[in-house]
Amino acid sequence: MSRTLLVEIGTEELPPRALHGLGEALATGLRNGLREARLEHAAIQSFATPRRLAVRVEALAERQPDTPIEKLGPALGAAYDDGGEPTPAALGFARSCGLSDPGQLERVATDKGPRLCFRTLQAGADSVELLPGLITRALQELPIPRRMRWGAGRVEFVRPVHWLVLLFGDQVVEADILGVRSGRHTRGHRVHAPQEFALTSPESYEKQLAEAFVIADFGARRERIREGVEALAAAAGGRVLMDPDLLDEVTALNEWPVPLLGRFDAHFLEVPREALISSMQSHQKYFPVVAADHALLPLFITVANIESRQPELVIAGNERVIRPRFADAAFFYATDLKSSLAARRRDLHAIVYQHQLGSLFDKTERVAALAATLAPLVGADAATATRAAELAKSDLVSAMVGEFAELQGIMGRYYAAHDGEPAVVAEALFEQYLPRHAGDVLPLTPAGIALALADRIDTLAGIFSVGEEPTGSRDPFGLRRAAIAVLRILIERDLEVDLLALFEQSAARQPGCTDPNASARRVFDYVIGRLRGLGEEQGLPPEALLAVIELEIHDPLDLWRRMEAVNTFIEHPDAASLIATDKRIANLLQRSPAPAAVDYERLTAPAEAALWERLQEAEHLVAARIADRDYRGALEALGRLRAPVDRFFEEVLVMAEDAELRNNRLALLGGLRRTFVTIADLSRLAARVGAQ
Repeated sequence: MSRTLLVEIGTEELPPRALHGLGEALATGLRNGLREARLEHAAIQSFATPRRLAVRVEALAERQPDTPIEKLGPALGAAYDDGGEPTPAALGFARSCGLSDPGQLERVATDKGPRLCFRTLQAGADSVELLPGLITRALQELPIPRRMRWGAGRVEFVRPVHWLVLLFGDQVVEADILGVRSGRHTRGHRVHAPQEFALTSPESYEKQLAEAFVIADFGARRERIREGVEALAAAAGGRVLMDPDLLDEVTALNEWPVPLLGRFDAHFLEVPREALISSMQSHQKYFPVVAADHALLPLFITVANIESRQPELVIAGNERVIRPRFADAAFFYATDLKSSLAARRRDLHAIVYQHQLGSLFDKTERVAALAATLAPLVGADAATATRAAELAKSDLVSAMVGEFAELQGIMGRYYAAHDGEPAVVAEALFEQYLPRHAGDVLPLTPAGIALALADRIDTLAGIFSVGEEPTGSRDPFGLRRAAIAVLRILIERDLEVDLLALFEQSAARQPGCTDPNASARRVFDYVIGRLRGLGEEQGLPPEALLAVIELEIHDPLDLWRRMEAVNTFIEHPDAASLIATDKRIANLLQRSPAPAAVDYERLTAPAEAALWERLQEAEHLVAARIADRDYRGALEALGRLRAPVDRFFEEVLVMAEDAELRNNRLALLGGLRRTFVTIADLSRLAARVGAQ
C-alpha cells in the first residue's frame, strides 16, 4: 500500500537568490532519507515560493519492508553434549535470540560444519513513525550559510517558520518540526488570499494554491514570467534582454507574477547602456528592452507580485523609482568625463591594494612592466600593452564605478575612448577582466590578452609572496578564479609561454619578497594543479595530468596538448601493454638504478640487440614528433616498440648474476624509460587501463 506525501514549510520571505537551491536541496535530502529508510516511492517534486518550501512524494510506501534476520550460533559439536543435551553455549545463544528452548533453533550447514541458526523476520516500521525524523534531518542538512532564531525559542532556520503541512494521503502526520505543530492548513498570497485554508490532499496542492493566487512550482512560475515578459516586449516592438540569473531572482520574489511595461525619458539613453542596464537589472530587478539592432529602448518590464485593479499606478510608481537612479547615473557620467583616466591615476596612490603589496598605483606599475614582457609573446605591441596597464585601474576611482562596481573595465573603455586613447588601449581596459566567470568569453585583442594575463599573474605572485595563498574554502583574493583564467587564456588562445619564468619575474617585483624563485614555484604548482579541473570539464581523466605534471614543463599549453594526446593514446591497441611495460621498468629502475650508457658490445642476446636497434629508431622518430608538438604521433611511434619489448622480457633475464651484464641491460631499459618520459610518464596510467 502507498500514499502521496506532502511536506510544506511556511515561512517569512525567503532569500530570493537561495530559494530555488533550497527547494531542490530539500527534495534531495528527503529522497536520500527515504532511500536509507528503505521506503519505496515514485516521483519526487519540489516546490518553492517566497513564503514556502515544499516537497511532494508520490506513491510512498506505508511501511518499510520486513527484514530477514539470520544469526549463526555455536557449532553443533559445542552446542550439545554426548548425551544430546544442550550445553551452556546453546542455552546462552537461545536466550540471546529471545528463545527459551534451543530446540526452536534451526541447524544449518556452513563451510565450518553444521551450526545452530536463528532466523526471523523483523517487521518494518510504519512510514508515519519515520517521516518526522527524516524531514527534520533533511531540513537540518539544507545549505543555509547563516541560520536565524526568532521569538524566545532556540529553533534555527533560514527564516522564521509560521506553519507546517504534513499530509500522508488524507492523514495529517503528527509532528513538531522547527517549533511548529503539523497540520493541513496553508496560506495563499499575502494580499490576494491571506486567510488560512485546509489542503484536501497532496494531489490538490498546486490547484488549491493557484486558486489562492500562488503558483507553487518554481519552474512553471519562471516560464510564466518569461513568456509574459517576452510578450510585452514584442508588443512594444522590442526584444527583452533576458538574463537567466535575473529571471531566477524575479521568480523567487513573486508568487503571483504580473509583468508590466514601463517607460523612461529617452534622453537617459545618452548614458552608456551598460550603466542603465546594470541599474535596471541589479537595483530594480527590471528587464531591459532592446530594438532589433540591439539598441537600448526607453522601456523596461517589471514583474509585480500582485494583480492590481489599477496597473497604471503600479507602472507609474516604478517609473518614478527608476528616474532618480538614471539621473544619478547621468550625473556620475558627466562628472567623470571632466577628468581623464591618466589624471585619475594619481588617485590610485590612496587606495591600498594589499597592505604588504602597496597601493593600486603600485600594482599598475608592476602589471605594466609584466605586460611589456608578455606583449611579444602574445603578439601585442609593448607600448600599447604598457599604456593599457598604466590606465587599467583608473576607472575604479570614477564616480560611476563607485556606484556600479560591476561596470569596472566597461567604463574604462568608455572613458579611454573619450580621452582619445587608441582603440586597442580602450578595448584592453575592458578585456582585462575577461573571463569574468566560468564559461565566459576570453579576451580577443593581443593587448587585452597581455593585460588580462599580467594582472592575474601579478595578483597570484603577490598574494603568494605574502603567504596568503588559498586554504580550504578560504580564497579572499579569488586566486582559484585567477589561476583558471590564466590557464584558459593560454590554452584556448594557443599561447606558448614559460609560465614559471613569468611568475619568477613577477615575484621579483613584489615588495618584501625575499625568495622570488621559491615563491614563484609555489604559485606555479598551484596554478598547474588547476589543470585537473579544466581537464575533467573537457572529459580528460585525472591520470592524464598525473602523467605529465612531473615532467618539469613550464608551458601550460604544452602540458595540455600532452594531456590530450595521453587521453587519446589510452584507447590505442598497444597502450595497455606499453603502459604495463613502462610501469615494470620504472619499478625495476627504482630498485636498481641504471648506468647512463649502453655498451652495445655487451648486448649478447638477440632480443636485447633487437630492442636497442628499434629504440634508436624510435628515439629519432619521437624527437621529431615532439619538435612538431605532435604528441599523439610521438606516442603512436612508441607503439612500434611493443613487439621488441615483449620479446625482450620473454627471452632476457634482466637481473642476471653477472653484474656487468645486468647493468648493461638496466641501462637499455633506462634508455627506453627516458624515451617514454620525453612525452609522458605512462606508468601513471597503469590504474586507468588495468595494467600491472
